[in-house]
Amino acid sequence: MVKRDPRSSFGDAYAFPGGVLEDADHRIHDQCAGVTSSDADRLLEVDTGGLDYFSAAVRELFEEAGVLLGETRCSRDELAQSRDALNEGSLRWDRFVEESGLVLRCDRLHYFSFWITPTGLPKRYSTRFFLAKLPEGQSAIHCGGELTNSCWMPALGVLQAAREGRMRVHFPTRKTLERIARFDSLDALLAWATSCAEAGVACHQPASVPASD
Repeated sequence: MVKRDPRSSFGDAYAFPGGVLEDADHRIHDQCAGVTSSDADRLLEVDTGGLDYFSAAVRELFEEAGVLLGETRCSRDELAQSRDALNEGSLRWDRFVEESGLVLRCDRLHYFSFWITPTGLPKRYSTRFFLAKLPEGQSAIHCGGELTNSCWMPALGVLQAAREGRMRVHFPTRKTLERIARFDSLDALLAWATSCAEAGVACHQPASVPASD
């Protein structure tokens, strides 16, 4: 879980690493492995651009948590420098991918959930959720910009902390954690995510209703 800066979207709350699609995500399809453009379009049920979401997921996970789902010739120090440059905006994702010889392992991402913000709100989001196994030898460390903290916790632990008011967790994150908490092993969780993609991922769009006195 990562904690977002109070000034950012979903500020001062714990969530999963993630962000928005960028133009650069569309320019590195040739460096994506394990998932073709047509595969991604079919999985996400879009006409085009499905592979952009996989690229964005890999990018945001690297930028925010320092975890890289890919293969590259760069050293650990070089990757750390590139991560800082990406977060500072002095390096574009597509340039980093090409110059580092990075191969994005899109097949390590398991698409399992889709949420859209209720209508009528001033800011709305269309968000895809993916699961991935932490690559061997890597560790997650939050960036010091839009993220102010991070932690490894069982899903049930986060839900308990949220109920007790020790962690702020928004509704889509909480519902996702409830689904994850049903499984007692990573293998079982990833197998379930695979079955979600095979069956077709339904879109969750909550509705805002006025509260009565």
